[in-house]
Amino acid sequence: MRRLWAVVTATMLMSLLAAATSVTGQAAPSRPRVAVPVTPIQTLALQPTLSPPLREMKLISPLVRESRAPSRRVSAPIDLPGTGFVDPVLQTSASTARAPRLLQSVDGIDATRMLPPDPVGDVGPDHYVQAVNRAFAIWDKSGRILSQQASIETLWQSVGGPCATQGKGDPIVQHDLLADRWLISEFAFSQTGGSRFPPFYQCIAISATSDPLGRWYLYPFIVSSTSFPDYPKFGVWPDGYYLTVHLYDTSGSEYIGQGIYAFDRRTMLNGGETDAPVAYQTGPEYTGLLPADLDGSTRPPDGTPNYLFTAQDDGRTFPNDRIEILEFDVNFTDPASSTVTSSAFLPAAAFDTNMCNDSFECLPQRGTSRRLDAIGESILMYRLAYRNFGSHESVVLNHVVDVNGSDHAGIRWYEIRNPSSSPRIHQQGTYAPDSDHRWVGSIAMDSAGGIALGYSVTGPSLYPSVRYAGRVASDPLGQLAQGEGTLVDGGGSQLGENRWGDYSALTVDPKDDCTFWYTQEYYRTSSDSGWSTRIGSFRLPGCGGSTPDPSTSPGPEPTPTGSPPPNRGGHINDVSDRPDPFSPNGDGRRERVKIFFTLTQRGFVSVAIKRSPRDVVKRLTRTDLEAGPWVIDWNGRTAAGTKAPGGTYIYVIKARHDDGSTSRAKGTVTLRR
Repeated sequence: MRRLWAVVTATMLMSLLAAATSVTGQAAPSRPRVAVPVTPIQTLALQPTLSPPLREMKLISPLVRESRAPSRRVSAPIDLPGTGFVDPVLQTSASTARAPRLLQSVDGIDATRMLPPDPVGDVGPDHYVQAVNRAFAIWDKSGRILSQQASIETLWQSVGGPCATQGKGDPIVQHDLLADRWLISEFAFSQTGGSRFPPFYQCIAISATSDPLGRWYLYPFIVSSTSFPDYPKFGVWPDGYYLTVHLYDTSGSEYIGQGIYAFDRRTMLNGGETDAPVAYQTGPEYTGLLPADLDGSTRPPDGTPNYLFTAQDDGRTFPNDRIEILEFDVNFTDPASSTVTSSAFLPAAAFDTNMCNDSFECLPQRGTSRRLDAIGESILMYRLAYRNFGSHESVVLNHVVDVNGSDHAGIRWYEIRNPSSSPRIHQQGTYAPDSDHRWVGSIAMDSAGGIALGYSVTGPSLYPSVRYAGRVASDPLGQLAQGEGTLVDGGGSQLGENRWGDYSALTVDPKDDCTFWYTQEYYRTSSDSGWSTRIGSFRLPGCGGSTPDPSTSPGPEPTPTGSPPPNRGGHINDVSDRPDPFSPNGDGRRERVKIFFTLTQRGFVSVAIKRSPRDVVKRLTRTDLEAGPWVIDWNGRTAAGTKAPGGTYIYVIKARHDDGSTSRAKGTVTLRR
């Protein structure tokens, strides 16, 4: 929004008054649906193919030559310089409550030499599938890797063509919970230097069964023969897979408008031949549209169109700060009768999406003058999570804002209710509780109405790190009141480029409809492009009972494989480790040892690796942990990051409990080199 607050015009005053009422959950004035001017896009569906089982395929290396993904920059006016603005729904301090404890935290895919990595992933009943630019990998939910990281082109080798040889990234992974199937997609095109050549493909792979290690239906779609479709984002809906893209000229320099596509989900789930997607192009006034993505097993009401949301900043020529809702009503039998309408403008609390005048060189990091892209520009962050509670429908969304007119990045988030009948902003808040910068958020909602937000955080004295925050339904509106947790602390900064990941992914486990899984990037040590990724899970209080579901939390195996001793204090039980021995030699097998234990009373826990009783090799954790099953892993390296020599090591678990008592347990594990 414009930051010249010395003069408040009548239009701005009306905008602020409308925003104030929207904070309390008052519905926006109703208005008729208005047709959105759109132009049909000429697309083409090519012959689908059934792949061999992934477990039988030869995996292709994900390492790439190019170092940078295509730009997602859109052409838009920016706010005028100014000071004095303060975000009216800013949460100015972190909750003093303890953050929800981590149930799982494992290393994801490592650097493929491509910037930004764009980490994304989703969770199914038994698997977690992650992707980054040019690579994917599969885990079971205990953190055991089942398919090593490989190029996404691996899936397409039996087909050949551009999807097998010219994949360029911007991946999406989604679990279709209604069918228990998987979707993996990236775009493909021919490129020489900075020039891109049509046709432009969207390569969509749908698992033929619930097993992502099995066969895949492969659908290579030509989504444009004239414009470059950048920044693809998918949403799963009962009738279709919905896609939005930013359309550019082939040079990638001129933004043309938003592309919106609907793919015939029912046909694709059966591996059948499908018609070309229903596709339209908007004008350049639309940017950052996201399609609604279904969470939970309750479908939208019959006949509900897919929703497309966008945030509109008054500093970018819109009359007020607002959320616009579009409805994409698709008829796959008679595509010409499909419609795109604008159904609501929801005035929002004033926000400012201009970060560093839209320069990529923006957010500070520890130990370097290199700054990172804040991804402002009113671009909504993936996903647009939809849930039908029966009594009401809710959609949650988020985007980056400047909270004080001085390029301080925070995350504006919203819960919007009843988008089809009486849409309103039920609650909204901006999360920036201290002087550090939070951005690249992903938001979702559990079956009890709790909301979680995962994101990156950085600052002049902070390496980019991965954190999460949340709220339960009974918390005050607009507040992430359940405390801030850390998925992983960064150990270094990005030195080579300013492009950070363009998106991340927070998803909800369909097994219990409560556990959140989040993936994001970080650096173990400072480097030009040696990023890493992390995958973690947690659960908010009050969803599905207070005891973690053992199928989604890292509980110990029934038969220990280590050598647990008796406890001293009675609050550390079921100690075991696996695999034992382990051998971190880079072959992808038995790389880490996992140390399991159950804490029967909350406390401050430390886990240390020792070569002898007085020789500490590495401390794995020192943190507050709730009662419940836990797992800590060790990669065979010392505190200095060097390789520990082979031999037998002692692990010692100590806990200081809230009642003042202490507990202690230990075991041994063998490291082989």
